[in-house]
Amino acid sequence: MAEVEMVPDEHGGVTVMRDGHPQSHVDVDDPEHLVFEYVQHMAAVLDACFPGPDPIGVTHVGGAGLTLPRWVHATRPGSPQIVLEPDEALTATVRAELPLPRGHRIRVRPQLGRPGVEALKDTSAHAVVVDAFDAGRVPADLQTSEFFGHVARVLRPDGVLVVNSPDEPGWRHLADVVAGLRGAFAHTALVAMRDVLKGRRYGNAVLVAAHRTLDLDEIRRQVARWPFPSGVLAGAELTRRTASGRALTDGGSRPSPPAPDPGAWRVR
Repeated sequence: MAEVEMVPDEHGGVTVMRDGHPQSHVDVDDPEHLVFEYVQHMAAVLDACFPGPDPIGVTHVGGAGLTLPRWVHATRPGSPQIVLEPDEALTATVRAELPLPRGHRIRVRPQLGRPGVEALKDTSAHAVVVDAFDAGRVPADLQTSEFFGHVARVLRPDGVLVVNSPDEPGWRHLADVVAGLRGAFAHTALVAMRDVLKGRRYGNAVLVAAHRTLDLDEIRRQVARWPFPSGVLAGAELTRRTASGRALTDGGSRPSPPAPDPGAWRVR
């Protein structure tokens, strides 16, 4: 059984740890307080694509502390949300120690992400958010062309897929994931901190994919509202940076690269 630990900080928030890996940061009193930079990027994308406060239907692949579902509820009250989180013990601990707000419409299903998405109805979601880790790595079956095809079916015509996809400098893995997204969606973009964009270190990239045209100027404006210096890649520049990619398939996928030991990592 996974070890779950709640680590409070001096600002009133709590970091949810699972087997020593930070999974989420939660501020129960202020759900709009987002600490992890990639969660801020995901929120920025949702704000750009679905200006509030109207409710939106969101499916989250990966739940942990339910940080982004709490944010969606706070910014778009009444939003129906499905969270696919297979770790029932983790969910029970989070519910007990970090209770959800009153009136929420967040439904946590104890399911793995892939079969959970496959079971969803066509055009049933405004957004699908993939932020799932197992032993610190994104599972292989959540990065394939086949999986992205299921997400494309589940999304509404105006829907958006948002994926947390970490990689090392060089973006060898990330390029393959982007290639898979391009096979399922007409439009793609990438959001990351500037030092990750420049290839200086391992880090999280938030990938965005949609059937509809993405308002890149608005995404950039929303990203700029948050404190971390970040950038947005799309179009020819994203194509150039990921040109070596080959889409992953169910027969030949792999988990995302593990995070390096901070004491041993150096830029190649």
